[in-house]
Amino acid sequence: MLVSAVMGTASVVLVAFKVANPWLLGTAAAVGAVAVAVSGVWQDRHKRIATRRDEAEFMLQDGCLVLPSGRLPRVSQIDEPIKLGVHPAIVLGDSAAQNAQAPAYVPRDVDVELCQRLASGGFVLLVGDSAAGKSRTAFEAMRASLPDHLLIAPHDRTALPAAIERTLRVKQAVLWLSDLEHYLGTGGLTREHIARISGGSGHHRVILATLRSAEQVRLTSASSDGEDATRLIGREIREALEQADEFRLARMFTLTELARGLARCSDPRISSALEHAEEFGVAEYLASGPELKRDYDNAWDVGVNPRGAALVAAAIDCRRAGYTSPLPRKLLEELHGIYLDARGGHRLRPELDADAWEWATRPRRATTALLSPSPDTDGAVTVFDYLVDAVQQGEGPLAQVSEPVVRTALNRAQLVVDVEGIASTASRQGRYLLAEAAWRKALTWRTAMLGAEHPDTLTSRDSLALVLWGLGRLKEAEAEHRTVLEARRRLLGDQHPDTLASRDSLALVLWGLGRLEEAEAVNRTVLEARRQFLGNQHLDTLISRNNLTLVLRGLGRLEEAEAENRTVLEARRQLLGDQHPDTLISWNNLARVLADLGRLEEAEAEQRTVLEARRRLLGDQHPDTLISRNNLGRVLADLGRLEEAEAEHRAVLEARRRVLDEDNPRTLTSRNNLARVLADLGRLEEAEAEHRAVLEARRRVLGDQHPDVQHSRTNLGCVLADLGRLEEAEAEHRAALEARRRLLGDQHPDTLVSRNNLACVLMDLGRLEAGEAPE
Repeated sequence: MLVSAVMGTASVVLVAFKVANPWLLGTAAAVGAVAVAVSGVWQDRHKRIATRRDEAEFMLQDGCLVLPSGRLPRVSQIDEPIKLGVHPAIVLGDSAAQNAQAPAYVPRDVDVELCQRLASGGFVLLVGDSAAGKSRTAFEAMRASLPDHLLIAPHDRTALPAAIERTLRVKQAVLWLSDLEHYLGTGGLTREHIARISGGSGHHRVILATLRSAEQVRLTSASSDGEDATRLIGREIREALEQADEFRLARMFTLTELARGLARCSDPRISSALEHAEEFGVAEYLASGPELKRDYDNAWDVGVNPRGAALVAAAIDCRRAGYTSPLPRKLLEELHGIYLDARGGHRLRPELDADAWEWATRPRRATTALLSPSPDTDGAVTVFDYLVDAVQQGEGPLAQVSEPVVRTALNRAQLVVDVEGIASTASRQGRYLLAEAAWRKALTWRTAMLGAEHPDTLTSRDSLALVLWGLGRLKEAEAEHRTVLEARRRLLGDQHPDTLASRDSLALVLWGLGRLEEAEAVNRTVLEARRQFLGNQHLDTLISRNNLTLVLRGLGRLEEAEAENRTVLEARRQLLGDQHPDTLISWNNLARVLADLGRLEEAEAEQRTVLEARRRLLGDQHPDTLISRNNLGRVLADLGRLEEAEAEHRAVLEARRRVLDEDNPRTLTSRNNLARVLADLGRLEEAEAEHRAVLEARRRVLGDQHPDVQHSRTNLGCVLADLGRLEEAEAEHRAALEARRRLLGDQHPDTLVSRNNLACVLMDLGRLEAGEAPE
């Protein structure tokens, strides 16, 4: 009996573990002790699964909106919109009962279409300015359309994984994500999550989110240059946003909406808002936005509340830098002196610390404060997002918070989501040294909390590798990408989308290292897998084909590169339209190949097409528009139209100085391109001065080993040679050659260029050495 009982246990366990080998099943009786041990493993597995479920339930109860019973609510059970992120309304009159309730809802023009879209399921996103009424409109449409759906509203990104898993287990659910920017990026909502929630049949699930316009611009304004690390870093966020059906909500109400508001004037708050409707939006006025903005601006005056204003300014910039959690008071106290000193310091006659905090945290009209104490975090505050938007819109999407503020916020951050938020923001802005420090801190924390091979840990490591690429540390980037790739192959398999994405990133680094044959082989492996599983027209397949064109161009196979570019361009035009950023990237890449082929008039025409599209869609000062003007300037220089090229490069340089800063890598690229045109114009002293300035700035910002530093050394060496200062030219070319040999290898095209340049100078000096003949 004992033997048969053991045999039964062994068979059940082996079947449970999908062991179907009949030899194993036939010899189960001989390994009774092993069977008992496996049974213990099976029990442990059940315990771990049960533990994970318990942890997920705890995360849902602790991190999501729940009823007093601790259960998730149905939509109809939530009748107070403030619980879902709607701004509290101003208090007017003496009716306590009326003021305790949300103001009457003024129907918006999008309501009918929004309700219809919610009834279809999927991902729905409301975009508009702060206090435009996005959350209230979404709340009312959800209540009208989906009253019986389970409402899953995580408080922050920490609870998002548990919220997504619960959403997937329910047939009727709304995943509510107010202020979507908090739920994007590493460990956040991805295109794959959206597909899992929305795809399939037999259910009706909705992701309903809101996003401020300024945040949308900030999140999507990374460079669209197809070769730039900043584009890859932000790709996951942009791909997630592209899955949404977007509804835009204007801050100012239309005449039709105002007419509807007149029917609700029995509420004095609505009546008062309508009286100011020519100047402010109704929702904006109800949230006290203009009043708080006025108080903040006036507080900087001498003897008013400059210290309080400095605390608010520090909070605004921490938020803009990517710190999304409530801000510790100690952090703002440490930072606020920077802002106070910048405005005049003691000459402003700042108030005492206690008075500053009282002013900053005092609710206006009993509703919103400039800095609101967080109920869930002791001693921390949140800044009114209306003020953040005002600053972002005033300074532009790529305006940067000062480095000392960012580093202090990074050092004081206590949550990995804030570290990663700072890292992502710095990465998108091309501030790679800051980004490296932040990603390394995030990676250390992720590894300690989750283990080295957890998906979130691997994502952090992948982001670090992209930053290393941006810093020009290509061998380090290669090592990181290979580590991530091997882990994903082992855990997910060769064909998993994340594994293929790692291969794609590795191929780009190999391309940057000049190992073009290896890069082509990896690219083609990824391309074939994506063709097989996704089809020729899938967006990921087109990304692989686009990346292949870069390698083909580097290999000098320009006709193949042109053919691939034209195929990708046509597919993207059909799938995405002529104005989509990816379509314009393909157009830009085609123009560059045409220039390499010597078909400069065609290249100019294509670059002008891209430039006009970007100007129309994005405006003259947008970074993508400036990239197109820069590329046009390069084509004009190749055409010998040097005065036109100089004008384009000067215009781009001035704009980049204004939009970015003097030491931004793109600003330095413009100065470099201008210097090259000055050299071609024969203005060698001017060219030398520009090249020296760029070289010093690049060494300071990027380090001596960055490829751009070697480009600057090469350009300076060529100008010095033209000036007849051959010994100085020799020194620059030798320095560039040694760095390129060390970093890229002897056979990289850039290394060969340096060898050729050095040989030419040595020939002019009469000191040509064996093996250094020019090509």
